[in-house]
Amino acid sequence: MSIVYILLGLVLLVFGGEFLVRASVGLSFKLNISKMVIGMTVVSFATSAPELLVSLQAAMDGSPAIALNNVIGSNIANIGLVLGITAIIGPITVSKDFYKLNWPVMMVFSLVLYYFLKNDELLNRIEGLSLFLGLIIFLVVLIKSTKEEEDSDEVDDKLATVGYPKITGWLLIGGLALYFGSEFLVDGAKTLAKSVGVSEGVISITMIAIGTSVPELAASVIAALKGEKAISLGNLIGSNIFNIASVLGLTALIKDIPVTEPQILSRDIFWMLAFAFIILPLVLVPKNFVLGRFKGILLFLGYAVFIYIVSFL
Repeated sequence: MSIVYILLGLVLLVFGGEFLVRASVGLSFKLNISKMVIGMTVVSFATSAPELLVSLQAAMDGSPAIALNNVIGSNIANIGLVLGITAIIGPITVSKDFYKLNWPVMMVFSLVLYYFLKNDELLNRIEGLSLFLGLIIFLVVLIKSTKEEEDSDEVDDKLATVGYPKITGWLLIGGLALYFGSEFLVDGAKTLAKSVGVSEGVISITMIAIGTSVPELAASVIAALKGEKAISLGNLIGSNIFNIASVLGLTALIKDIPVTEPQILSRDIFWMLAFAFIILPLVLVPKNFVLGRFKGILLFLGYAVFIYIVSFL
């Protein structure tokens, strides 16, 4: 029965995430926001909604390992699984904004999270607030830095012409699906962990993390197939930033998140830092600002190794 709950939860999360993305992007186009900013902010927040709902639900249910490992595992999956598959579909040309702002900010948030957790094995309310405030500062800088870019040729006419009633309906459907999906997923994961004799952390960093990364995978693959590389890369980087600063930040504001499993600090978070760091040399060497199919395969294989180590070693 736990598998049924997990599958039902994942379906609802994917379903809800898709509607939330549609509504968010449609609303953003009405506000004349550039596509790169939409990818880094609106889509990233919308596709991080499953992680947020799952983490909040897990924290309130007394399962902080699920909340923390869900974010760490999702950030690893976003780069190793999602970015890897996206690059395999077609080479990604990376803008220099990635080198100047996006990647450094992702690394800073990742390192700050490690410091907070390593310091006292706890992410408390003050630390959660500082992460969230850091996100707001980043968004202000991001929007100002792209405010004067010409992007009229990037407007998606279909979403730009969607009316407010439809956007409101999408938001309601997406929100309800995400809420119930997160409840089913957390309950199913806890039951499955007990029945098979593994920790909630293992289930959350593998099965739940992959499941909550499905919206990112869908959004990025669709963008890549359409040739919209900027939004696919911006979506992934932005989602990782949102996962740390928004998902963990807001969850910690509601309830402190303790490190309940030693593997989080001795193994898992280092994999997250490694995947975040490796993007830079992959982008710069040997061909500047291009993530080709071979590099995508390397990322995907690295993720497969991580899953094997976590699951069987």
